[in-house]
Amino acid sequence: MNRNNFIYAAIITGNLDLIKDLPERDEIDMCEGMERMAEGFRSEGKLEEKRNTLKEQLVIKLGAISSRLEEQLTNASLEKLNVLTRNIFDITSEEDVLRIIH
Repeated sequence: MNRNNFIYAAIITGNLDLIKDLPERDEIDMCEGMERMAEGFRSEGKLEEKRNTLKEQLVIKLGAISSRLEEQLTNASLEKLNVLTRNIFDITSEEDVLRIIH
């Protein structure tokens, strides 16, 4: 697979992490390229699943969540979502959630 084509595919799919540590040669093994893309999609799917689970847990815990909080959760990094997951039992309000993910 042409290296530039792989870079374009990563840009189009929004998976720029795929081109991190990309070999400098002109060609990339097709299997390696496809595995990198598949792993990127799996990671994105896991992140989306974590976001959805946390949103559901917060709705159960707080009764409802504002659109502002939902937007903040959508934009939060995996690291912040993991911190929120570890602290879910200490949350009593949306302000607690926002403090954790900021």
